[in-house]
Amino acid sequence: MSAIPANLQAVRHALEQAAGRAGRQPGELTLLAVSKTKPAGDVLEAALAGQRDFGENYVQEGVEKVLALKQLLPAGHAPLVWHFIGPLQSNKTRPVAEHFDWVHSIDRLKVAQRLSEQRPEHLPPLQVCVQVNVSGEASKSGCAPDQVEALCRAVAALPRICLRGLMTIPAPADDLETQRLPLGQLRQLLTALQAGGLALDTLSMGMSHDLEAAVLEGSTLVRVGTAIFGARNTP
Repeated sequence: MSAIPANLQAVRHALEQAAGRAGRQPGELTLLAVSKTKPAGDVLEAALAGQRDFGENYVQEGVEKVLALKQLLPAGHAPLVWHFIGPLQSNKTRPVAEHFDWVHSIDRLKVAQRLSEQRPEHLPPLQVCVQVNVSGEASKSGCAPDQVEALCRAVAALPRICLRGLMTIPAPADDLETQRLPLGQLRQLLTALQAGGLALDTLSMGMSHDLEAAVLEGSTLVRVGTAIFGARNTP
């Protein structure tokens, strides 16, 4: 038996503690276990320990795990919820549209249009977030903050997908207050979009190193990989 169940319990406890300090209820937060580069057996172990939402960064690897877990889970187990959180090229949207439940990394309209066109009609609408590059890093995906409203309105008008909110991966920082600044910017962007009439409810932000800052700034989906599964494997 690996450390995954104990790690999950520790991360959930950390989320509960952070929620308490932020004056929030733990039920307002969804833990997204980032399973990229990890084998299907690790995902199964986490699922059997009660984890339901999993995040993948690579299309082929993610689809293979989605299909594998359908076979590995015992009969009667609740279905897993799969989130695609990595950069997505427009020529790789079809398998994501067909196999995932969420996409967090929409940064241009063409990708959203293809996901909308390719989402099978027998499946529920694909839940999506627009990724925002709040730190302005050239190495990071995401649209610029001043482009967010136009992109969100265009995405929200598409069929077969449902715009839920915003996602960001800010520049790393060591102290809490510095971590909070870009996350607060994303929260303010979401608040402005809500005030403008968009029915959004999701902030996908926060990872192992800035979990508390994200919870303080209103995150609803916290993405944690290393603290659950251990150091990342080479893909």
